[in-house]
Amino acid sequence: MAEIKNTKIEVTDGALIPDQGEKSFFSAWRLSFFGAIALLVILPLASPDPYREIIKFLPDGILKTFQVTLLSIVFSLVLGLITGLGRISRIPIINRIATIYVEVVRGIPLLVQLFYIYFALGGWLHLPGIVAAIAAMSICYGAYMGEIFRAGIQSIPKGQMEAAIAVGLSRGQAIRYVILPQTFKMILPPIGNEFIALLKDSSLVSILAVSDLLRRGREYASTSFRYFESYTVVALVYLVLTLFFSKMVAIMEERLNRRGD
Repeated sequence: MAEIKNTKIEVTDGALIPDQGEKSFFSAWRLSFFGAIALLVILPLASPDPYREIIKFLPDGILKTFQVTLLSIVFSLVLGLITGLGRISRIPIINRIATIYVEVVRGIPLLVQLFYIYFALGGWLHLPGIVAAIAAMSICYGAYMGEIFRAGIQSIPKGQMEAAIAVGLSRGQAIRYVILPQTFKMILPPIGNEFIALLKDSSLVSILAVSDLLRRGREYASTSFRYFESYTVVALVYLVLTLFFSKMVAIMEERLNRRGD
């Protein structure tokens, strides 16, 4: 009887990142990206009312989406680095706190965290919608980033740490000057995945009265009753943004791989 090997199947947002080996003009990424752009150009020309008006209504929402996404990814990276280091710490209490944070936050949906910080804690904190949104998304994705950092650090061969200590570096210095630089290169793809996922999840902040891309589309739809047209444009804009940044992540990854060769 043939032996069946265990195979780990992982499905993430990484599928959005285009394969650098795919050079065909008719690749899935090119067809999706340029097809979405073509529709955003053709629809306002073919039907100015309402598509042109919808597109004019969305730019400030796009800027707000970028603001929430970029600030959230920066804070989540900082929180993730601290959490990742805590997860590998030899100090039991630090390790336990970091582990509890990861398990608790990853076990609660982002939408619930948004409601909890803005509404449940709103009576004491009085946070503006955008601040609550950034805080919730940073805390949520910080837990996932922490696991990425932990896995990246632990993937570095132990000989690297031993060699650094052998030349006189402390454990902290070895992590800072030897381990982390190598870790950042290795974790770029999963961090890129999380950035893309965060960009899409930023649409949830519209429930907190944050005038992001989705909320601006909802506002136009609610006043014009053009729901199909409004959400079509919003979906196309999200698709263009997501595919564009996935391409940027793929280019960065390719350049890092070339430097490492």
